Amino acid sequence: MACRRRSREAGRRWPVALLVVVLLAQMAVAMVTTAVRQTPTIDEPVYVATAAGYLHEHRLRLNPEHPPLGKLVIAAGVALAGPRADTSVTGDQGRLGRRLLYGSGNDPWRLMLFARLPVIALTLLFGLVVFAFARELAGAAAGVAALALYCFSPDVIAHGSLATLDAPAAGFLLTSVWLLWRARTGPRLFLPLAGAALGAALATKMSTLPAAPVLAVLAAVSGWQGSATHRGRRAAAGAAVVPLVAVAVVWAAYLAVDPRLRWTPEQPVPSVHGMRGLLTGLLPFPQAYRDGMRIQFGLENHPWQGFLFGRLYTGSLWYYLPAALLVKTPLGMLALWAAGAVATVAVRRLRPAAPYVLAPAAVLLAAAMRGSRDFGTRYALFLPMFLAVAAGCVLAVRRGWAWAGTGALVAFVAVSSLRTFPYYLPYSNEAFGGPARTHLRLHDSNVDWGQDLGRLADRLRERYPGERVWLVYKGSGVPSYYGIDARDPRRAPARDVRGLLVVSDSAAAKATGRLARLIDGARPVDEVGHSITVYRR
Repeated sequence: MACRRRSREAGRRWPVALLVVVLLAQMAVAMVTTAVRQTPTIDEPVYVATAAGYLHEHRLRLNPEHPPLGKLVIAAGVALAGPRADTSVTGDQGRLGRRLLYGSGNDPWRLMLFARLPVIALTLLFGLVVFAFARELAGAAAGVAALALYCFSPDVIAHGSLATLDAPAAGFLLTSVWLLWRARTGPRLFLPLAGAALGAALATKMSTLPAAPVLAVLAAVSGWQGSATHRGRRAAAGAAVVPLVAVAVVWAAYLAVDPRLRWTPEQPVPSVHGMRGLLTGLLPFPQAYRDGMRIQFGLENHPWQGFLFGRLYTGSLWYYLPAALLVKTPLGMLALWAAGAVATVAVRRLRPAAPYVLAPAAVLLAAAMRGSRDFGTRYALFLPMFLAVAAGCVLAVRRGWAWAGTGALVAFVAVSSLRTFPYYLPYSNEAFGGPARTHLRLHDSNVDWGQDLGRLADRLRERYPGERVWLVYKGSGVPSYYGIDARDPRRAPARDVRGLLVVSDSAAAKATGRLARLIDGARPVDEVGHSITVYRR
């Protein structure tokens, strides 16, 4: 009898396991293909150079505005690539990144792929967290539905295939919340693990800090529910253990780079006053972390330019992120996010999970909306992770329409995602015209982050050999390395600008003065990767 029951359970498990493997495999193919074909985005050379600096210098010198853990992850790939690095060079960190990639005898294609592979691996592992979390809340089918939304999310694929910090930070935070949920039944094991995952998030990006108080409260709740006896003591222990372990992990990340914690800022560290200054000074983190926060606050005071629905503006719009998410999230995913949020609150057995799934994401979104840099949905990359879990919970509604609707919407998301392959960065949903029209509404990392310089070189060789090229490229790549012989049209008289005018779409969105007049006097004849437009004058 027992053997027959185990056999039935195994028979039910293997189709689920197969679906999980298939979904993660297609995601891996999408991310690796994207990583192989894209040239460095704007931020990547800085992180790769910092990672190489960690390996060769063991100093906290470059990129202090971000903690070191995410760059240590990238360093694992950089170490395998074994690049030559000139540690005697000083200067702007972006310049150092370009020198490492293009001026030190390294192969930038190989180096960037190796730097991206550890982030890809982490992103796949976070998919297992999404599956496990949703399965524990609403069953295996919910886990598969949540994983499908995660694996087909264009934003997750786009940023999970880059050597950047957004995907690791969001994934570590999700992992911490999942472990806190599990701590309700096993606090002694899972509370310290949740603290370690929270510390990993804080040691990757400072933007995760607003979620720390929420997770401390959730730790107390998990400790309270873990046992009917000594609840107050367990709640207090949970609220203390998670932050303490998190702080220890942050210190460990800095000590892993330099056990002596040598820190001499190479750039001015602004003074921060008021509440921000007080909180920064009270944080129990290394001086380098707190100075990095001060640099971030200084960046927040900069008058950045934004672009939304054709409007170029200076400053920030509080509704920028919701509007950008509306454009860049698959329509079926938006519907399931909303339904999942309602389900976690409305279904009685899911209500205890609602604060875990929804509260951290809501607090982080509110904090991100207050930021001054309207650069992309990557600042809200936690949403496709947390809300995938919530969306899977729709299947807790025991109605045929819920299952049929969820299946249809997941299929719609899959088709929309597959259609954009391999151009995930400039994705927008069908209601806004797809990836070819994203540049009309958004800019920067939503569309054009410098990723298509290699594709541009191929296009010029194949279709426009021998033609004169004028280039305005927004990115960190070096055009001449890829064989692009071009001049800057902004430094020549307008009458001399004849031939092909090639402009990154982010530069075109913000074009004023001479560049705007040059574009107005040209006609578009081609586009590359939905991020670069080729005009003819």
